[in-house]
Amino acid sequence: MSNTIELAQTGKRDYLKSLEKKYQEEWEQAHIFETDAPAQEETAGLTPAEIHQRFPKWFGNFPYPYMNGSLHLGHAFTISKIEFAAGYHRLLGKRVLFPHGFHVTGMPIKASADKIIREMEMFGQDFEDFNTHEQDVDEEPAAGSNNLSAPRVDKGKKGKLTAKSTGYTYQFQIMESIGVPRSEIKKFADPYYWLTYFPPIAVEDHLALGTRIDWRRSFMTTPANPYYDSFVHWQMNKLHALGKIKFGERYTIYSPKDGQPCMDHDRADGEGIGPQEYTGIKMEVVEWSPAAHKVLENKLGGRKVFLVAATLRPETMYGQTNCFVGTAIKYGVFAANDKEAYVCTLRAARNMTFQGTFDVRGQVNQLAELEGTAIVGAKIKAPFSVYPQVYVLPMDNVLPTKGTGVVTSVPSDSPDDYATLMDLRKKAEYYKIDPVWAAFDPVPVLSTPAYGDMSAPALVKQLKIVSQKDVKQLAEAKELAYKEGFYNGTMLAGEFKGEPVQEAKNKVRASMIGRGVAFAYAEPEGLVISRSADECVVALMDQWYLDYGEPKWRSEAERLLARMNTYFAETRNGFEGTLAWLNQWACARTYGLGSVLPWDPQFLVESLSDSTIYMCYYTVAHLLHGSIDGKVRGKLDIGPEQMTDEIWEYVLVDGPWPNPSPLPKEKADALKHEYEYFYPFDVRSSGKDLINNHCPSRKWPLSMRANGHLLLNGQKMSKSKGNSLTLREGVEKFGADATRLALADAGDGIEDANFEEKNANANILRIHTLLTWCEVSPFGRVDEMTKDGAGLRTGPKDSTFYKDAMKYGFYELQSVRDWYREVTADIGMHVDLVKHWIRVAALLASPIAPHFAEHIWLSILHQPPHPTRTLADTFQSHRRTDDRRGRTVRDAELTLLKKLGKAKGGPPPFDPKKPRAVRVYVATRFPEWQDACVQAVQAAWSPEAGRVDDAKVRALLTERGLIKDKRAMPFVQLFKKRIADFGAESAFKRTLPFVETDVLREILPYLKRTLTLVDVEVLSVEEALAYAEAGKPGYSRTLIESSEPGSPAFELGT
Repeated sequence: MSNTIELAQTGKRDYLKSLEKKYQEEWEQAHIFETDAPAQEETAGLTPAEIHQRFPKWFGNFPYPYMNGSLHLGHAFTISKIEFAAGYHRLLGKRVLFPHGFHVTGMPIKASADKIIREMEMFGQDFEDFNTHEQDVDEEPAAGSNNLSAPRVDKGKKGKLTAKSTGYTYQFQIMESIGVPRSEIKKFADPYYWLTYFPPIAVEDHLALGTRIDWRRSFMTTPANPYYDSFVHWQMNKLHALGKIKFGERYTIYSPKDGQPCMDHDRADGEGIGPQEYTGIKMEVVEWSPAAHKVLENKLGGRKVFLVAATLRPETMYGQTNCFVGTAIKYGVFAANDKEAYVCTLRAARNMTFQGTFDVRGQVNQLAELEGTAIVGAKIKAPFSVYPQVYVLPMDNVLPTKGTGVVTSVPSDSPDDYATLMDLRKKAEYYKIDPVWAAFDPVPVLSTPAYGDMSAPALVKQLKIVSQKDVKQLAEAKELAYKEGFYNGTMLAGEFKGEPVQEAKNKVRASMIGRGVAFAYAEPEGLVISRSADECVVALMDQWYLDYGEPKWRSEAERLLARMNTYFAETRNGFEGTLAWLNQWACARTYGLGSVLPWDPQFLVESLSDSTIYMCYYTVAHLLHGSIDGKVRGKLDIGPEQMTDEIWEYVLVDGPWPNPSPLPKEKADALKHEYEYFYPFDVRSSGKDLINNHCPSRKWPLSMRANGHLLLNGQKMSKSKGNSLTLREGVEKFGADATRLALADAGDGIEDANFEEKNANANILRIHTLLTWCEVSPFGRVDEMTKDGAGLRTGPKDSTFYKDAMKYGFYELQSVRDWYREVTADIGMHVDLVKHWIRVAALLASPIAPHFAEHIWLSILHQPPHPTRTLADTFQSHRRTDDRRGRTVRDAELTLLKKLGKAKGGPPPFDPKKPRAVRVYVATRFPEWQDACVQAVQAAWSPEAGRVDDAKVRALLTERGLIKDKRAMPFVQLFKKRIADFGAESAFKRTLPFVETDVLREILPYLKRTLTLVDVEVLSVEEALAYAEAGKPGYSRTLIESSEPGSPAFELGT
């Protein structure tokens, strides 16, 4: 059942959509969003700073979307942050570059295409044999299964996976759900068909939304576009030559089903999860329990059997007193070779078989299965322990999803182990154990300043932990014990006695591995599911990787990040955290789509490594090719084979000009000119899952903006739950501008935002009503705004926070209009001011609602050019004038209304039961002391530096005897703010742009009506002072002299 709303009436929406279609066609025909760098002739002899001062630019971008489906509303939300900014910077007269590429590298498309092939084999070419009643498939492997490719989903993780799912079992069903006809689905068995199908749909959706994208610069990744392929080859070759790409054996997240590493973009679940390294402790079984012996008889083939425990603290192994297993867990006995077998979970065995632990890579030979209860009571060897042989005991908190399912016990330093051991000693009969098995006392292994020689008992006592069931307190105790032990601990036992734990840790591990009583073991930090529905493992592989953790490289990235604008502290923290953990990143794969690794063609460049500096490719794409696949040459007529590494080096990093050269130098210079003008880019907007870019320091991004995920009607979007909306569906349902306004109003911060369909629907009425209002009498039609049917009067003519922009520039601007209409109800609105308001409303709305603004501009104001084009002079001049005049008039009137509403302190100067009257005192000049302060600031103002010399101001005020006046310095600070807000010229011009007495007298009917006054008298300060000096009652000299231009004083009476 759908959770989205249905529209009852669509007449107004359809009218607005017809206008939107009209202007979108005009924009496309006029190519108004196609932006180029200034001609080389125009910039000859200028420095880069001079070029950007004379020809200001703005370049914004967002992560190019993956083309395995249509764009959804979440894409649109992230895109809108750049789209709205692009509209704003166009108003400021900048050359705005907003490009859009298409990402097709990686596994998802290839994996989906392979699924379709398998489903065609199952159900026929058009899936005609599919039986909807038999579609449920149980893919969970049976216990003891050797199927390493089968998905294994943990109960605790199912919720997240379900939330991400589509609700469909098969790929062809998913394709149908996104609008692909069943008869056409077979074409998607070719992964390259996806590349021709979805990008045009994305372009159409963007055009319908009215985005300001320069489509000439679009491209797709992989060899599908040979120009971009050459760019990736240059990038990888350069990093390889610099020693940034290395080859070696390392742990990586790996999909057995896909047969290759599974990086973040290849995952259905588990993004950001990496390998966790342990030490696998081999505890040889000396004597089995009767129950285990019965199960294992004649199944081991003469092999020695070891329980394998995974530990992060090998330095504590001297204090082992026992070993724990989970009584509810099923364990396997797995043949490592023909001499040894290991007891652990199947999950752990799957990891081990890809790490060289088992004889045959990728194969698990399970000899038997044991219940955890059957292992309890077995006698085992505890390597390095002061107790050579210990027993296996039960533990409630052993997890089958972490480690091997076997836990070695060191109760001196592990609060969990200590609490469990004490429980077992107290309730041996309850736990069905022989008390002798739990009789080994904790042994001091290391000493810490905070907790002494026995950290675990000390913390259990300190935190008042009663049993192993106190999970929350035990987690806190564990963290305290581990941190204190590692950072401040000193070894008390073993061959490294007396050494700091930090130094001894790896030495103990190496010693254990060297003696054959331990081995290196790793597993994913959490559940990772590939897009092929495979539970991933950690594999030890020879592979190519980017060494992001190299100290010098990381230090440079941290330095550049420190000067980059991230808008929110959370975004900066996210980047810093990424830099902290990002180390060796596998940059090659063997499956999927992608550019071939130039020096090792058996590998493909993985999907993030070909997407780190692609933003600079936008600057030259339109010159290289005229289609996204590069089959049409660009206007420079350069072939992809001519874009060699040497040419890219010359264009992007000032490399030497090659001799011989594959193309004329003037063509390469044209590419270089475009790149140098637009780079670095000004802002990149992305979702929370950010990855750092690496590029030359002088071209580092100027800013990175992250936004939260988009909710729909307050809930996560889910197609299976009927709560989803694609970009196309949103525009079709509400129209472009109503959708854009709702996106702007959804939220601006790093927290999740919310697209409310009710708000989008209300925007339809808002826009339609506003258009109708603007089309009335100022332009010759009947007007409800005028009084008594008469025409409007005439007179003399004299940061990326879009929710706030909506509030002030759209909603409150209309409130100001409504207030003005109410104030002038008795005299009528001024035609010039109404026209001016409409003009300002169109300009302010144009970044977010460009179709509405275009219609106002062209059809109502009859003023080309389009507000979607450059209107820098108009916009800037109106902004300066309106800020000063609008604030002064409104502030004066609002101050009066506020003061009339509530007198300050003391008894009221009139009888509240009698009708009220008020006298308003209007000043035409400022107090002399203020003029002296202004003159001092003006004398200390430096137009070249754009600032005030504070020392000079203080000297001048001292000279004029004002430095000790308590009013002077606060006034100077406020005046400096006025300079910053309105500009020096406007601030130093200390006259009002209107006659204050005239304005107040015109609104007297409004003041009387709204404040229930019987009389309002407006007097100049000079007139009022004359009455006061003449002794006329009711005139306070102090009150009269407090008046200032724009801030009149008042006196209440009856």
